[in-house]
Amino acid sequence: MMLFLSYFKSTVLLWFLVLATCGNKTKAEAIATTPTKKPQIAQITKEIIVAANQTEVYLPLLKGKKIAVVANQTSVIFKTEGHTHLVDSLLSLDIDIKQVFAPEHGFRGDFDAGEHVKNSTDIKTGLDLISLHGKNRKPSQEQLEGLDLVLFDIQDVGVRFYTYISTMQLVMEACAEKGIPVILLDRPNPNGHYIDGPTMEPSNTSFLGMTEIPLVYGMTIGEYANMINDELWLEGAKKVDLTVIPLENWTHEMFYSLPIRPSPNLPNDTSITLYPSLGMFEGTNINAGRGTEFQFQRYGASFLDSNVYDFTYTPEPNFGSKHPKEEGKLCYGKDLTKMERMNEVTMDYIIDAYTNSVDKSKFFLTSGFTKHAGNNRLQKQIEAGATNAEIKATWQEDIEKFKKIRAKYLLY
Repeated sequence: MMLFLSYFKSTVLLWFLVLATCGNKTKAEAIATTPTKKPQIAQITKEIIVAANQTEVYLPLLKGKKIAVVANQTSVIFKTEGHTHLVDSLLSLDIDIKQVFAPEHGFRGDFDAGEHVKNSTDIKTGLDLISLHGKNRKPSQEQLEGLDLVLFDIQDVGVRFYTYISTMQLVMEACAEKGIPVILLDRPNPNGHYIDGPTMEPSNTSFLGMTEIPLVYGMTIGEYANMINDELWLEGAKKVDLTVIPLENWTHEMFYSLPIRPSPNLPNDTSITLYPSLGMFEGTNINAGRGTEFQFQRYGASFLDSNVYDFTYTPEPNFGSKHPKEEGKLCYGKDLTKMERMNEVTMDYIIDAYTNSVDKSKFFLTSGFTKHAGNNRLQKQIEAGATNAEIKATWQEDIEKFKKIRAKYLLY
């Protein structure tokens, strides 16, 4: 099936006409092996085909099996017009889905960031929905009982503290312990064209970053799953029986606009390109657009110097943010809605906000900031007045080490 990129609601799905990748391997061979080099460039332009659309490849692997699906609102099969949810499609094809595991934001994507998602029943399908966000972040052995395999399909944005990759890792761990195979349907990474940011230190790992990777790691969720598995990063150095169904006709250099917002507070391309940099504000008391219609496209606070900024806004409760930071307060800050696609992580915004904070004692939420940064050093660098260039220079050695590991797992 072909993925015809089209307008979906207010989000424009844009893509550049570029050279598509093409090789001599069959689809089955591509699944069975992990190439270490990019395929040869073809002299034609093709439509991007996400793995979920390649039902002819993975349906034979599901037939006659009792399965669970890890999915959310982005888990769809695209059509010429619109889309069908993967779970609905599989049920119509008589695939025996026993239950659905839901990540942060829930199965339908309508929960706030960090909000605990409760187990429930999907009204449309009657399937049990088991939350993987809250007290139960890793499927229990009892929850996997009687299953033959787990199918994972969630759109990621390629940022370490975006928790879908942590959910994926914990699902892989649980399945490795139970001896259940995992099939992962790959999707493009809209921030997959670069690697940047501080690398996670082992002492600071959490659900906001479980492995020693840079903030922006430049891999699809399928490539990253292969890395986790083959580098023995699962608990106890176990390996899961993993099959990654790859994309077709996509490369890391391509621009990809997500047709469905991956979470309530990433509404468009601008928010997604700014998220690696503005997401660092989550570890501070600065508002990064939550409680407005421009999430991760602005930042501000009531305690920033009103003499410095001519842009103001007031966060109020809304979809995806029931209690935003600085709720009901006039915030002084910057509007970044005109920002073009970024190729790096910048600390300029957080340095600007800290420098112009009237009361710097209010700025950092130290524990939360350390978890987002992945190290204890970044907060100290900002407080000491280091520039963006000086801070970024301290990332480079770790980034180069990571690139060597990453190269082994690139599929595109």
